[in-house]
Amino acid sequence: MEEAKSRKLGGSLKVPNVQELAKQQLAAVPPRYIRDDIENQSYSSIVILPQVPVIDMKKLLEIGDIDDDSELERLHLACKEWGFFQLVNHGVNSSLMKKVKSEIRAFFDLPMEEKKKFEQEEGDLEGYGQAFVVSEEQKLDWGDILYMITLPTHLRKPHLFPKLPASLRDELEQYSTALKELAMKILYVMARALGMKTEDMNVLFERDGTQMMRINYYPPCPQPERVMGLCPHTDAIGLAILLQVNETEGLQIKKDGAWIPVPYLPDAFVVNIGDILEIVTNGIYKSTEHRAIVNEDKERISTATFLSPKLDGDLGPAPSLLTPQCPAEFKRIGVADYFKGFFSRELVGKSYVDSIRIRNGDDGSN
Repeated sequence: MEEAKSRKLGGSLKVPNVQELAKQQLAAVPPRYIRDDIENQSYSSIVILPQVPVIDMKKLLEIGDIDDDSELERLHLACKEWGFFQLVNHGVNSSLMKKVKSEIRAFFDLPMEEKKKFEQEEGDLEGYGQAFVVSEEQKLDWGDILYMITLPTHLRKPHLFPKLPASLRDELEQYSTALKELAMKILYVMARALGMKTEDMNVLFERDGTQMMRINYYPPCPQPERVMGLCPHTDAIGLAILLQVNETEGLQIKKDGAWIPVPYLPDAFVVNIGDILEIVTNGIYKSTEHRAIVNEDKERISTATFLSPKLDGDLGPAPSLLTPQCPAEFKRIGVADYFKGFFSRELVGKSYVDSIRIRNGDDGSN
């Protein structure tokens, strides 16, 4: 228990529960949620937007004609140019996915007093509430989250994962294991595409890598065009795998200055590169800004599973990718220090990973 307690990477101030706020059927959104500082970009039906790449995991893993690396090349381009892709034929049991979706919906249907048993404790990020609230003045997102470290099991907080409703806990246990296996398969395929040593990926993520889950609930909103479900940001982690729990769309990716909507694909995962993977690949793969918008009539629910290196390790560009012609573009930093720095500030764009970038004249030793 002491070990779990010691793993506090930051805290978030307590704020009102948005699901309860939405039940009041307000005519207007409270001022603290109004985000007139963020562009509301909508397009007419005649504008043709680029489509988020769809990658077939089965094709990536097939042992066939060694000259046919077309799917691997498609993955490589998606990671370099988009930082996002939808993954189909991924091998995760569809029955398990269906049960996980059902149990997550049931959690948010619980009475407030039941959900409050999992409330964030003071000075801690894990639990039920909101993240990245560091001042009483900052604007708030129109959404609630349940955030937990899920692997390795000894880092689970005793009052969170083990105390979840039994049916939800059992499904998330299986899902957590399946997503760790899937994430490692994806990372090893990425290493192949990059010409990177498998060991460089293995030492960071396979051996005691940290898995977190963030379950998101975005209630209907009377003024959806004036709020953000989740403000524009990049993910601090290595790799994120998102499951859209219901069919309500809302995820958008920033590409070439435009916000591109991600369509709902049944049984697909949305996978994205996090800041840590941008650092590990020495900037070859890019983390990309994304955001969540909300709906006037429908709730949106999703769950993101994050994989990061072990908390007591350090990270930096993979040694096998560095040459005299391609020197390190990022400093080495302890993983726990990296996350503490990230969680101590507001969630704003890509500002944090840029602070670790090596500038001209900086040898990266600072």
